[in-house]
Amino acid sequence: MEFARPHPRRRVGRLLLAAALVATGGTAVVAATTTATPARAAVALNDSEVTANLWEWNWPSIAAACTDHLGPAGYGAVQVAPPQESVSLPNSPDGVHPWYEVYQPVSYKLDSRFGNRQQFAAMVTTCHAAGVRVYVDAVVNHMAGTNNPAGTRGYAGTEFSGYSYPAVPYGSGDFHRPGDNCPTGGGISDWNNEAQVTSCELLSLSDLYTEKEAVRNKIAGYLNDLIGLGVDGFRVDAVKHVRKDDFAAIIGKLDNTVAEGRRPYVAQEIFDGASNPALQARAFIGNGDVLDFGYAKGIRSAFLGSVSTLANVPNWNLDAPSANVFAMVTNHDLERDGVVLSYKNGSDYVLANYFALAYPHGKPSVYDSFTWSNRNQSPPSDGAGRVTDTACGAAWNCLTRSPGIKGMVGWANTARPVKTVSDFTTVNSNVIGFHRGDRAWIGINDSGSATTATFTTGLADGSYCDVISGTATANGCTGATVTVAGGRAAVTIPANGAVAVHVGARPGTGPSPTASPTASPTASPTTNPTDRVATTFTVSATPAAGQDVYVVGSVPELGSWAPANGVKLTAQGGGTYRATVDLPRSTAVEYKFVKLTASGAVTWESGANRSLTTPASGTYAVTETFRGDTVSTAVASSFAVTATTAYGQNVFVVGNVAALGGWNPANGFALSAASYPVWRGTVDLPPNTVVEYKYVKRNPDGSVTWESGANRSFTTPAGGTRAATDTWR
Repeated sequence: MEFARPHPRRRVGRLLLAAALVATGGTAVVAATTTATPARAAVALNDSEVTANLWEWNWPSIAAACTDHLGPAGYGAVQVAPPQESVSLPNSPDGVHPWYEVYQPVSYKLDSRFGNRQQFAAMVTTCHAAGVRVYVDAVVNHMAGTNNPAGTRGYAGTEFSGYSYPAVPYGSGDFHRPGDNCPTGGGISDWNNEAQVTSCELLSLSDLYTEKEAVRNKIAGYLNDLIGLGVDGFRVDAVKHVRKDDFAAIIGKLDNTVAEGRRPYVAQEIFDGASNPALQARAFIGNGDVLDFGYAKGIRSAFLGSVSTLANVPNWNLDAPSANVFAMVTNHDLERDGVVLSYKNGSDYVLANYFALAYPHGKPSVYDSFTWSNRNQSPPSDGAGRVTDTACGAAWNCLTRSPGIKGMVGWANTARPVKTVSDFTTVNSNVIGFHRGDRAWIGINDSGSATTATFTTGLADGSYCDVISGTATANGCTGATVTVAGGRAAVTIPANGAVAVHVGARPGTGPSPTASPTASPTASPTTNPTDRVATTFTVSATPAAGQDVYVVGSVPELGSWAPANGVKLTAQGGGTYRATVDLPRSTAVEYKFVKLTASGAVTWESGANRSLTTPASGTYAVTETFRGDTVSTAVASSFAVTATTAYGQNVFVVGNVAALGGWNPANGFALSAASYPVWRGTVDLPPNTVVEYKYVKRNPDGSVTWESGANRSFTTPAGGTRAATDTWR
């Protein structure tokens, strides 16, 4: 087990403490800091869950990457290294300025080897202007090693010693000193003992006494200082070593973000390997998302063995449910130990990142760091240890800006509404393909020979641009084109490569790289591809055996009322069918849904024609129920409850039907706090059923608080939707 002993990088005998390798963080609060004017987003931030992890890049290089690559590619966030002042180790046994310096904070001044406070604030503002959020590595468990040599200083020249950090200030009473609340009187000897893991020193790192309110206030003050500069969230280091209630109290003190006015995003590092459930990642999700180490290790096993085993991801023993995961292929800790893939694995590493962006597990991230020949090596830096500007190539890996990865970021953003994989196809042990509903399809070939196969894509018939080999333009595709007929496509996937298509990248939907503004097509506005609006039709229907569901309407794109020329909808499961069609913008459209057999027999839905008017730009969507169905289908039932919570609490709806947990709070339906204090969620319930329910608040330790009063109740209709809007009692 990983935690039956210290991780190999954590060498207790080292004078300079490689224990900081466990971390990825930022830490505490600057005591006397001039607060800058809050940075506000100049444009709307990208609607994306994909993060670029630019680990140990300096602030000017990250700012340039946001403007030139990350923002235009659609990344939702960039993860940056700990920005606080850390120790400077020019003459360590592990070499000159080893990378792990930054996980030994000595103050909360924003003066580090990556730049100063002004450069950091400018970077955040620049990234926001490009539509990219900024997530900071936060170190909250500890300060620097107690065994650093006398005279060691930080990058801003700050002095410290043992348990004295006058620049914060912290004194001896602010730490779990040997014998003070630590069962062993020093370090951790049993990695499954919760009291040791949370209250003893992690390999001589001075462990903060987070039970104390004064310590919590200083940590929260540091994080709030970053939030005031525009930071949108935190990847928090070594959270396993902080008591859950202590961490909940700290994040409960945090301000809302400046750019979006919402709670900062939190992703917690819970190193895997513990057999004690209290120290496993699932026990921490009440305080935020968790990094999924098991997922990264499983991906490595598949790409170094057989990618066909990726069909079994739903059966893997992963660290946490998908909704609570910050997903990764690798990070700075793991890549140096060979337990996950790294850039050294070549095409396997690239293909694994394509897969992680395509597969609906967690919020995916793509990792860029510097190249290394030994595990403690410094990033490229000047003589004082300050990291120099990133120059992609021999010294730095820049996968995040490669054309294929950028294309897959767009793929992930397009597929995001569909949380399931359909038609996972195994051509052979090295070639697979799958799609996300009617939004996107990918094929991956982890072999040395090109492979041609026919795949079920889930996509409407037509042509699509491969976003890995090129992009869509007004004139066509700059790379390969995939043609879908009858929902299927014959695709040649190159050796050690992939092909990926989605509804947002079709010939004629992108900008033309060569045509001048006056060289416009002669076609009318209603047929010009650049004047189209991607319109998604979703309908609940119960076709009989041999029937397919189509949408037919008044415009040529919907068959001009001819059912045989309508658009076939793809089954999504649960009696739901969907398709996306490019319709002319600013146009009134009449339509109906029909059921059609292979022989051409048509069943029209009842009632008057439906109608819509497409917008002048953007996208449009309708969700309907097939009129005239006599077979009951699931009822999409939305719940919205106004409830205030302590930070770390989550709200669930629990009731008498299986979809609501059968009155078992542990199996209740989780609501989202995106509109806090209103908690929302939609779940499929059986039709024509009396549903009783109540709301509960689940605490970080798993205990629950039921709302008061009698059970709430309603009866679901025979079909369609149903909404409940309540206030916590």
